Amino acid sequence: MTKKENKKIFWLEEFESFYVEGDGSKRFMNGITTNNINLDVPFIQACWLNPKGILRALLEIHVHKDKLLLVNIVGNIREIKDFFGDMIFPTDRVSLSENFLIFRLQEVEKNQPWRKCEPKIFIKQDPTNYCFENQIELLKSSDLEEWKIWQAIPRLNSEIDGKNNPLELGLYDLVDFNKGCYLGQETMARLKRISSLKQEIRVWSANILNKNVELNDKKIYLNENKKIATGTITSFLLLSSNKVIGLAMIKKNYLNHINFFFNEELGLIKVEKSIGSTFF
Repeated sequence: MTKKENKKIFWLEEFESFYVEGDGSKRFMNGITTNNINLDVPFIQACWLNPKGILRALLEIHVHKDKLLLVNIVGNIREIKDFFGDMIFPTDRVSLSENFLIFRLQEVEKNQPWRKCEPKIFIKQDPTNYCFENQIELLKSSDLEEWKIWQAIPRLNSEIDGKNNPLELGLYDLVDFNKGCYLGQETMARLKRISSLKQEIRVWSANILNKNVELNDKKIYLNENKKIATGTITSFLLLSSNKVIGLAMIKKNYLNHINFFFNEELGLIKVEKSIGSTFF
């Protein structure tokens, strides 16, 4: 991904959303998501976990007077909506709106986590005129996918696969360890207390000769003898050059030893910590 000097480039994408409405909306969302919704900020990013602390969705919540706009950054909107609906009791004084699409615009910082930039939300508004009037250059779709990988933004059915928790996925800053009870809190508190993770997400890259690689074998090994498995590839992207990048879950025991590992189809692969990941 290339970027002109001093030229601001933006990420524009359409996301599924809905409102959480009512004077009990903050209290309700605080009991479901990992971050503190009561902070005096215009928006906050948070995780939705299952009771065992496994990541199910990555959410962004915007405060709009007496209601919250929930933006589904990564997740299954039907599962989110159904679960939230089942959790509402009459005493909560909360209701959910119908789903609708919004446009989300955010500056792309190559060397900063994506969560450091404040987004602009367009509700029932085409952002085309705004981008034109402000001379905004948008990141191309192919470059956007590459940037998302370098940021380690998890993908549904890849990194969000019913197995990984948000701390392993580098989303430590989206978990508030000081607030009250929420779904998955016990697991998060235990992991924080013992300060230990079995694996962490990493960005990997490899140079290839065959662009038709299908990556049927996603295991990562310590070396070519393949006796020791060190991790698993979760996603990959073929670039225009003879290069492949992607995300992988690497066992913690091997992260501080070497930066190069081995895959049956890709050969030697380089593993690096992403810009967007924060761990213990």
